[in-house]
Amino acid sequence: MFDHVTIRVSDRAASERFYDTVLATMGLEARRAGRYTEWGDYSIAEATDGEAVTRGLHVAFFAPSHELVDEFWRAGTEAGYRDDGAPGPRPRYRTDYYGAFLLDPDGNSIEAVHHGLERERGHIDHLWIRVADLAASRRFYETIAPPAGLRRVNVLKKRVHFAGAKSSFGLVDGERRTEPFHMAFPAADDGTVREFHRAAMEAGYRDNGAPGERSEYHAGYYGAFVLDPDGNNVEVVNHNR
Repeated sequence: MFDHVTIRVSDRAASERFYDTVLATMGLEARRAGRYTEWGDYSIAEATDGEAVTRGLHVAFFAPSHELVDEFWRAGTEAGYRDDGAPGPRPRYRTDYYGAFLLDPDGNSIEAVHHGLERERGHIDHLWIRVADLAASRRFYETIAPPAGLRRVNVLKKRVHFAGAKSSFGLVDGERRTEPFHMAFPAADDGTVREFHRAAMEAGYRDNGAPGERSEYHAGYYGAFVLDPDGNNVEVVNHNR
């Protein structure tokens, strides 16, 4: 489902050390490209005066075994990073759910998880996003769901879940809102990018970049951007590759 997810950090070097340490256990190596550092479909960028640090986000990466979940947690805690939940089963999520949790330098909850669903090693399995108004956020994501390749999978009293083919995210009603971040969904053609932007604009949501080519990323990169009700930058992109 995710083309990429990007968070903003207070100290790029410190965050690079954290993610290098824990994501190496799943075979991910950093790629540094300008202001971004990338590990697969996940990246970080230094916060600026106009772009606040991302906090209060939960990101889970898929590990193909319990042993790699254990290694993720061991590598992080031995390097001095903060524990947010030791390795073990979490049957309240799934009967075969096995996860471990750490806090990154800005306090985001970062997880390695193994379960029986089909996933790619090291890719983002799911996000948890705390929102100010669950009903408003649900309406936004229902509006963009068709061109973004999303489907709403369940609605609970304080959570709403959306999913794609191999990943998902949950909107969580909570007192502490997740500080803004960026997530992008892939499209197979430029028309789908334009449809995403049109649907959001007609519903009254905020434009953050009209459909068009962004050659600063690479030749053929065609994307559009809108802001969700909490100010998260949401994109649909066709790479034309």
